[in-house]
Amino acid sequence: MTKSATAEKPKKTSFFRGVKQEFKKITWPGKNDVFKQTVVVSIISLVVSLLIAGIDLLIKYGVQFLTNITI
Repeated sequence: MTKSATAEKPKKTSFFRGVKQEFKKITWPGKNDVFKQTVVVSIISLVVSLLIAGIDLLIKYGVQFLTNITI
């Protein structure tokens, strides 16, 4: 047999130990950072939604104007 066929499979517990060790390395943001980032995301979302709504209205009225033109 080949060497890989006789090699033992790593135990699942070693995988979960590795995951646990990696989770210990994570640094979570504080309440202040989360609040600031939430405010920034909310403002940017609002601005982008207003921009999209404005472009949509311009296109709507532009199409209506073009379809109402009589020659």
